[in-house]
Amino acid sequence: MKFTSQIETYLQRVPKAELHVHLEGAIAPATLLQLAERNRVDLPVKSVAEMQDWFRYRDFDHFIEIFVAATSCLRTAEDYELIAYEFGATMARQNVRYAEITFSPSTHYFLLGLSHEIYFTGLQRGRARAQKDFGVEMRWVFDLVRVNEDEHRRRCADYTTAVAIELQHEGVVAIGLGGAEVGNPPEWFAPWVDKARAAGLHSVPHAGETVGPESVWGALRTLGAERLGHGVRASEDPELVAYLAEKKIPIEVCPTSNICLGVYQSYQHHPLPALYAAGVPVTINTDDPPLFNTNMNHEVAVLAREFQLDLPTINEILLNGVRYSFLPPAEKQHLETRFKQEMEQLSPIPINE
Repeated sequence: MKFTSQIETYLQRVPKAELHVHLEGAIAPATLLQLAERNRVDLPVKSVAEMQDWFRYRDFDHFIEIFVAATSCLRTAEDYELIAYEFGATMARQNVRYAEITFSPSTHYFLLGLSHEIYFTGLQRGRARAQKDFGVEMRWVFDLVRVNEDEHRRRCADYTTAVAIELQHEGVVAIGLGGAEVGNPPEWFAPWVDKARAAGLHSVPHAGETVGPESVWGALRTLGAERLGHGVRASEDPELVAYLAEKKIPIEVCPTSNICLGVYQSYQHHPLPALYAAGVPVTINTDDPPLFNTNMNHEVAVLAREFQLDLPTINEILLNGVRYSFLPPAEKQHLETRFKQEMEQLSPIPINE
C-alpha cells in the first residue's frame, strides 16, 4: 500500500485502543520539569531540549535509570492526578478511546514512601476527569517489578499483589511483570501471579523483549500469561510462534521502543509483519511515548509506512486492541462495533479492499 497523505490522515483519525503503556514513562517532558521544580527534585537536565538528549539511551539499564528518575518527581495526590489527566488528554489527541495503563506501585511505595491512599487517589481523580472531559476510558495494570535483590523483590511482589487485589474493583484489571528480564526469569514470580489470578486478576507479564523465547515460554507455562508485553522475540522459535497463533495469545508490540532500546536495528529487521502473517494476534502500542519520542499515531503510521501493511490488516491490528482488552464482554463488543462503524465512515478506500 502506498503511504499517501490520505492514508496518513485516516490513520490519525481512526479510533484506537492501547494495551501497553507505562504511566510513569508517559509524563511529558515539560510536565516532568514542572514536577521536579515543584517537589525540589534535582534532575540532571533543566530544559526540554536537554531532557530529549538525556533520553538517548545507551542500554536498557540507562532506560531504567531515567524511568526511576522520572518517578522520583511525584510526591502528592495532585501530582498523580495531573499525570493521569494529561495522559487522558494525550489519548484524546491521538483518538485513543481506551487504554490499559501499566503502573508500578512498589516503586512509589518503597522508593518514595507513598501509600496507595496518595497515589491511587490521584490516579483515580485524573482518570475520572479525563473520562468526563475527553470521553476516554482507562484501566490499570499493576506491575510486579524485576529488581535484583531477592528480599526486596519479594517485598515488592507482596506489596503489589496485595494492592492490586484490594483495588481490582476500582479499575485494576491485571497483574503485570516489568523491569529488566536478564537475570529475572518469570518463573520466580509465579506465587504472586497465582495469588492475583486466583483473586480474579488477569496475567500480562513482559516477556520476550530483551530475553528470547525461553522468557516467553516461562511466562506462558508458569504465569498463565493471557497477553504478552512485547513478546517479539518469540519470533526466534517457530514452535512458540505456532503455539501463540494456535492459542490466540496476543502480543503487545511497541516497535519504536524496540528500536530505541536496541532489540532490533531498524524497522526493517522487526518481526511484527512475520508474526502477524503467522497468525499471532498483534496489537500496536507506545510503551513509554515521550521517552521514545513517539505516540500512537506514529506507531500506527509505522504499520503502513515501514511495515508496508495494507489498510484492512492495519484495521485488524487496531481492532485487536479492543478484542484482547480486559473489558467486560458487553463493553468490549460495544466498543468493537463503534470502532468498525467509524473505520467504515472514515476509510479512504472501501473497507474490504
